[in-house]
Amino acid sequence: MLESLGPLGVTGEARLGRLLLAHGAGAGQDSAFMRRLRQALAERGVQTLAFEFAYMQRMREEGRRRPPPRVERLVDEFAAWRDATGRLMPGPLWLGGKSMGGRVASLLAARDGAAGLALCGYPFHPPRKLASLRLDHWPRLSCPTLVVQGVRDPFGTREQVAGYALPACAELHWLDDGDHDWMPRRASGRDQAALIEEGAGVIAEAMTRHVIADR
Repeated sequence: MLESLGPLGVTGEARLGRLLLAHGAGAGQDSAFMRRLRQALAERGVQTLAFEFAYMQRMREEGRRRPPPRVERLVDEFAAWRDATGRLMPGPLWLGGKSMGGRVASLLAARDGAAGLALCGYPFHPPRKLASLRLDHWPRLSCPTLVVQGVRDPFGTREQVAGYALPACAELHWLDDGDHDWMPRRASGRDQAALIEEGAGVIAEAMTRHVIADR
């Protein structure tokens, strides 16, 4: 437990750096995707610090689904976790997350700054609502920002994102045939585990590159 915030899962050693990692809207840190991603990052020298927002903790206690609160509240929660882990483990800290968790991380970085961002399946817009873009805060991002996205992601396909004006600090890596959960179709000859391994490798490489550049 970390102060009054809740459990913090620490995976791996920080040979390359640390990543404070949030989950998506509907599944917590125990989802297969999150567990595999944390392990793959740990194998590459990225220590992940995994937390759950308060609404997800309540879902576990009550045994029923609960929608997330307003995003502004989640940003404040993420900031509290960042501050608490920063006191416990000083040094540069990247922020990131899956889907909604990545969006919250980017809002926090736009507000307060960050060492870097690793956004896994960023929700550029809700499915089938292409006009409802979630990019208003992106011009305020100045830190290294890596988006790892499936080319078929209904929250932002490769074709759709190609038309967006993203800041110079943003870098995109596209996972062939992946969807929002980085799941390719069987006909592609690949599986989700392979795309998670690829995504983790790209995140580790980006963190390594920017750590060296900052020295």
